[in-house]
Parts: sequence; structure tokens; C-alpha cells
Amino acid sequence: MDRLLPLSLLVLLCALIFWGMWAGWKGRQKRQKGTGVLAPVPERYEDAESLLAVPGVYIATTHMGDWLDRIATNTLGVKAAGTLFIFEDAVVIARDGAQDLWVQASDIIAVRTEAGMAGKFVEKNGLVMLSWDLNGTPVDTGFRTRFAADKKTVLDTIQQIAPQALEELPAPSA
Repeated sequence: MDRLLPLSLLVLLCALIFWGMWAGWKGRQKRQKGTGVLAPVPERYEDAESLLAVPGVYIATTHMGDWLDRIATNTLGVKAAGTLFIFEDAVVIARDGAQDLWVQASDIIAVRTEAGMAGKFVEKNGLVMLSWDLNGTPVDTGFRTRFAADKKTVLDTIQQIAPQALEELPAPSA
């Protein structure tokens, strides 16, 4: 009987912590309601031949330059296995269990490697980071390739389809 009270308090504390995490995520989604509305991937890409297809893990999408400010809408803040496809005019990240990302080459701001972002920190240059314009909001999308050798190929191929893409983040405007 003397263990029942501490056990009850522990269960209550755990429930309170999980409720707080859930409420925080829902609040973030509400605040970001206008951010992160994804356009569907056009049908022309379903049967199109890609320049490159690389398996890996979609990490998250955050506001550009703030790699801890995860975007919670449209499952953009949720890690998922997937494949990064590069076409002549776009990058598509097909995510298992979530809506696919379609990034037009003209919307790409920068492509580079980083050591991490919200949800994943790895070795130096372990993530491919794609900075792009999502409906007027500059964002960073992280992708971890299954094989390390694929990172260089991804960077080079994206540079080919988006020659305007910088190799580092642009300086913030004052």
C-alpha cells in the first residue's frame, strides 16, 4: 500500500508530461497554420524518369537558418523513411506514411551538407540540407542518405538543375 501513492504520482507525472508535449505540438501546428501548405506532386512525375533516386530518411523541415524551429504542419516535422528523386526541373521527396514534397528547381535557394537539425544530429556533413521557398516562407529540409557516397551525387545533381542554388545559407537581411 505504501508503494501505491508514489506509483500513482509517477503515472500522473508521466501523463502530465505527455499531455504537455501533445499540447505544445498542437499549439505549434495552430501557430503555423499558414506555413507549410504543400502542393501535391504533379502527376507527370509518376511515370517520369528521374535523374537520380536516392533512398534515405527525411528528417524534418524547419524555418531556414533556425534548425530547431521545426514546422509541424502537413507532417513536415515528422521523420520518415523515403526516397529523394531529382528530375530535370524539380526535387521530389517521397515519404513513407506522409505527403510527398515537391520542390521546383526555381524555388531552391541553397543546397549543402550540415551536421544536423531538429530531430537528428550526425557527423559533420552528414545531412543533405535543401533550402527552398515554401509559399513565401524560406525553409530548410533535411535528408539523410542511406549511403554516405550518395551525398556528393545529390549535391552535384541539384546544382545542375538549380544553378542559382547557393552552397551555404544566404546572409540574413538586416
